Amino acid sequence: MRESIDFFDELQQRVDLGLRHQGYLFVARTDDGARAQQALVQAQRSWGLTDVELIDGAEARRRFPYLSGDVVNARFRQGDGWLEPRRLALELARASGARFDTGRTVTGFVLHEGRVRGVATATGPVVAETVVIAAGPLSGPLAKLAGLDLPLATVRRHKLIIPDLPQVPSRAPMTIEFETGAHWRPAGSGAHALWTAPAPPEPPLDDVPTSAAFAFGLLNPASDHALARIVPFWKEVWSSSRLQWWLQAGQYTYTPDRRPLLGPTAVPGLALNTGYSGHGIMGSIGGSRRAVDAVTGRLKPADNPFRPDRPMQSREFDIL
Repeated sequence: MRESIDFFDELQQRVDLGLRHQGYLFVARTDDGARAQQALVQAQRSWGLTDVELIDGAEARRRFPYLSGDVVNARFRQGDGWLEPRRLALELARASGARFDTGRTVTGFVLHEGRVRGVATATGPVVAETVVIAAGPLSGPLAKLAGLDLPLATVRRHKLIIPDLPQVPSRAPMTIEFETGAHWRPAGSGAHALWTAPAPPEPPLDDVPTSAAFAFGLLNPASDHALARIVPFWKEVWSSSRLQWWLQAGQYTYTPDRRPLLGPTAVPGLALNTGYSGHGIMGSIGGSRRAVDAVTGRLKPADNPFRPDRPMQSREFDIL
């Protein structure tokens, strides 16, 4: 992830990716949450994140006046931020010089002498020395076409988009309630809001349906994960007759140990770059380089902690 972030910062100097280092602000409302934040800050500093701040409630409200009066403490790192994934994807595609064939449905794999030599599509084969499955939530079904059963679970995630919201400070950080994981950030003249609580796995889908209950759970102040719990202006947003919003939905692809699958598989000629467990953008550059290094042999299996055939210890879902 650090490698990816360094790459984004360098690329932003040449191309506008919509990269904003406005920080992440985790806010605790309970004493238990505050103690957990304190322990986490100590751990993060031991991992090398020495610029993470632990702020008491009074200081947090002074620096971020939109916070509620019952905030106990906050964890803040100015260096955190976000970018526009579409801009990033298009720039990577342009800069690669590669040829992209879109709209071609993969129906199987081209096999020769027990090795994958390409993919079969509805309009004919595409021959390649090595095939890499990097299809996000659809990686599992694709791998099954080669007889490979991947340890992946797909979980639906929503994004609430409010295009016009004058209450949102344009320079605010991503603001997250530590106890629930509900969070929002500025976006254009409005905001994006999310909640990443545990959800049951669902079949992989290309077109993921949305549920209005997700929006109401964030917007209704009576909800147990309402945005208004730590930021009172969201009560005004809920009661406004001018409130307009829409939803997007996609799927995260989780592995049992919440680490990606990077490198060659047991099927000769077939490799993976998938299973980022909700951290796809953040891990994309460093993860992809490791996948390529594993395919080319620069990264040996014994030195690859993300190799697809590794033993995995199951981990519970993390909110953030």
